[in-house]
Amino acid sequence: MTKLLVDGIGWLGAAVLLLAYALVSFKKMKPDSGYYQLMNAGGSAFLIVNTLYYRAIPSAFVNLIWIFIAIAAYLRVRERASDA
Repeated sequence: MTKLLVDGIGWLGAAVLLLAYALVSFKKMKPDSGYYQLMNAGGSAFLIVNTLYYRAIPSAFVNLIWIFIAIAAYLRVRERASDA
């Protein structure tokens, strides 16, 4: 049961961090908002629990998805700049 719980905590942390980053990247949340900071802190805390137990597939997952979100946001910014 401990392994399943640690896995769930790790994936929840990854999801929270990804959601926070996506919300800021697509201007649904301000990067200086309290909610954004709490989401980052909570997600990171969950990933720390998982990392200490395993040493961290969810961290690799977060980084991979983080790149895709950043690319999508960059393309969106370029599209808006070319429309102006």
